[in-house]
Amino acid sequence: MSRICELTGTKPLVGNNVSHAHNKTRRRYLPNLQKKRIWIPEEKRWITLKITAKALKTLDKKGFKAMMKDLECK
Repeated sequence: MSRICELTGTKPLVGNNVSHAHNKTRRRYLPNLQKKRIWIPEEKRWITLKITAKALKTLDKKGFKAMMKDLECK
């Protein structure tokens, strides 16, 4: 099960845990993924997406169709 946003393509980032003694160990920063059912009025059906919380806020603001159009341009 990959931890990738299906809309934006956000993946885990890699960094360091830094202790008080300044010892560094590798760690992963995981995206805030949520599983969400979204109604698509143009197709009159539900789709289930695994998307980040940031993408979900953008989806609420713009709508699915506008967001897909913006993502295709990039």
